[in-house]
Amino acid sequence: MRFITFLVFIISMILFFSVRISPEVLPYTGLLPLLIPGFLILNLVLLLIHMFRIRLIMVVPIIALAIGYKFLGATYQLNPPVDNAEGLSVLSYNVRLFNLGIAQDEKKSFTRNSIQWAREFPADIKCFQEFYQNYTIPTYNSIKAINQDGAFEYKYEIMEGDAKRNSYGLATFSKYPIINSGKVFQNRWTNGAIFTDIKVNQDTIRVYNTHLESMSIKADDLNHVDGIKENYKDTFRKLKNGTEIRASQVQILQEHINNSPHPVIVAGDFNDLPYSFTYQTLKKDLLNAFEEAGRGFGFTYNRVLFFLRIDNIFYSPIFQIKDFNTHREVDYSDHYPVSAVFSWESPFPQKSFDENY
Repeated sequence: MRFITFLVFIISMILFFSVRISPEVLPYTGLLPLLIPGFLILNLVLLLIHMFRIRLIMVVPIIALAIGYKFLGATYQLNPPVDNAEGLSVLSYNVRLFNLGIAQDEKKSFTRNSIQWAREFPADIKCFQEFYQNYTIPTYNSIKAINQDGAFEYKYEIMEGDAKRNSYGLATFSKYPIINSGKVFQNRWTNGAIFTDIKVNQDTIRVYNTHLESMSIKADDLNHVDGIKENYKDTFRKLKNGTEIRASQVQILQEHINNSPHPVIVAGDFNDLPYSFTYQTLKKDLLNAFEEAGRGFGFTYNRVLFFLRIDNIFYSPIFQIKDFNTHREVDYSDHYPVSAVFSWESPFPQKSFDENY
């Protein structure tokens, strides 16, 4: 037991510190953090065993759990529910092209419900990933639907494809004026990051809408044992390549955030777990809405790999978060929407803010 305890401790330390190493530098380090939840559990089990036997060696798993505490908070939260939180509300939702590719007999109702929910959810700012627009088909005229007859007249999007038909990408809608906007990077069709500077009364905030490199793993291939056996090599390769690309993208995003003249809210589909280089890079200077105000596990993926929390909202510490929700009742896409409510002291303390950002 002593040998096992120290071995688990050493491996835990390697895993905990691997999140600081870019997968671009050491390619396989991007996969090591996937083992962190398991080793947190192992340390907890060892602690209970040693406590039961009242052995001094129980200090070792205590140290491991203390060092890995931040990963516990990124996994599960016990924040109390909040009713009718007031402030600036932000929605992030990967809408999966509003179900463009699903079975024809289901498409119409799913699309209508999906767009209707996106339209009616009472957020001041709405960030959509895998957004689909088609001006020639009323069902898919998503911009017109979400605009709510002028309620969201301010928008910015980067779309690929035909400008009138079959265009898709990232879209941000706002009830408040967008006074500046631009592209941070764009990789391939729906992957990329955009920003919008939004004037909220006398203050200006910068909202990033982000969709980092997709995992490109077909959930159906992992839905049974034979599928896992047949696809494990390809899945492993895609996981490795994805972590490397996202590491590069998040560093571009972080540099852009660091140069922002305004406090930021960063929303989107990050396609990475809370134990990743991607997540921990953003956590260096920003807070995570789920960790500060979420509840439960906060899983955001709506497929067989249901235990993934890959959709997030990060924000500058100058904001106070009032509430955060993962809308698991909304199952129209392969992602669940997430939303947060923020407040702040207005006006921003510009001098002190510039010193820190």
